[in-house]
Amino acid sequence: MSDPADQSRRRQWHFDWRLLLFAGLFLPLLLSLGVWQLERAQEKKRQLAQWEQEAVSLSWAELERAGLEAGQPASVSGRYGQTSWLLDNRTRDGVPGYEVLTLFFPHQGRPVVVNRGWVQAPRRRDELPELGRPEGDVRLQGRLSEFPEPPVLKDVGGENEEWPRRTQSLSHQQAQAVQADVAGLVLRLSGPGQPGAYRADWAPDMMGPQTHYGYALQWFSLAAALVILTVVASYRKTGANDDNDNG
Repeated sequence: MSDPADQSRRRQWHFDWRLLLFAGLFLPLLLSLGVWQLERAQEKKRQLAQWEQEAVSLSWAELERAGLEAGQPASVSGRYGQTSWLLDNRTRDGVPGYEVLTLFFPHQGRPVVVNRGWVQAPRRRDELPELGRPEGDVRLQGRLSEFPEPPVLKDVGGENEEWPRRTQSLSHQQAQAVQADVAGLVLRLSGPGQPGAYRADWAPDMMGPQTHYGYALQWFSLAAALVILTVVASYRKTGANDDNDNG
């Protein structure tokens, strides 16, 4: 037979203004953050669709006039120049190498630095890889990115070095010292099948709609957890053997 005292103790709603105030403050915040991420996802979808359409319908010069943005797909027709930088300390599968950045001269619009991908470094440090480039006119497709300029490391190498030139980083200003009217963003080739490409297997560096959907799910999950914990914590055992919660 069960103890009458145990039967008298039941879980009942207990009003705790501090707990409800905490939940009332943070629940709208969590929900608003989730809704904001959903809105950002829709905005990014519209932006990607617009970019894809512009990459097909607009020339490089027209894209420039419209305003270039990092992450934007672009296509450009022209020819490779003879100036290349070798971005040092880039590894693939544990193998040291360089990323090859070469000036490209479009038929219309400003020159642009093209990141052609990764090449393996020779065994000797005093040797540089031999680079080739397509002759004549080619059409490139890729995605715009920022110049590879780490916030601390800024070593361009000697100004009197021959080309190609080894460098630890490359800023827009440093590229302008070689080509004054160069565009403010780098064009990363879309893949190894592009003319003049090396190992162009870039990791995704752009936050797409799916990322925003993931963040929204996280915020809504936190909101649901807050509601559940608030409800559970508001039910307490009461009865003859309980102490006075307010005493």
